[in-house]
Amino acid sequence: MSSYTAEDIKAIVSAPMNVGMAVALVDMGIISTAIEAAAITKAIAGAAQKYPNNAIIQTAFSSESLKTTKIEKPDVKAEDIKSGAYVNAAIAEVNAVVTMLQDKASANDITEYKQFIYDCGDAVANAAGSGLFGSGAKVSEAEAQTLARLKAALEL
Repeated sequence: MSSYTAEDIKAIVSAPMNVGMAVALVDMGIISTAIEAAAITKAIAGAAQKYPNNAIIQTAFSSESLKTTKIEKPDVKAEDIKSGAYVNAAIAEVNAVVTMLQDKASANDITEYKQFIYDCGDAVANAAGSGLFGSGAKVSEAEAQTLARLKAALEL
């Protein structure tokens, strides 16, 4: 097992954040998107506590690491959301991070990290209802489809 570079840590942190954003954006609403943003923030902030024995998560999601890791705001275009390209990009990013981890982490840590990524997307989907003000079904059809694609990509 080798140590993680600053770029590795940035990628490890960015992947679940972008998955959460992808899930939120497939069914945007004024109120629901804000609630979903809070859900992903909470999931990320609680990762180190939820997975105390996972070396990947402890390294990247410790409070100290999160303070120093600068994640760039993604350039999201409306056409990328409508076409599904943003979801595709988030899944591709996850796959790239998991591939990078193959030589740096244990199989168990990678499996837990993949579950954490999925749980971030799931937390976003379940944070608010669908529609403009978030008063509709808790998990919209678009969110359910995105979660299913994510689950398949993560092989969970």
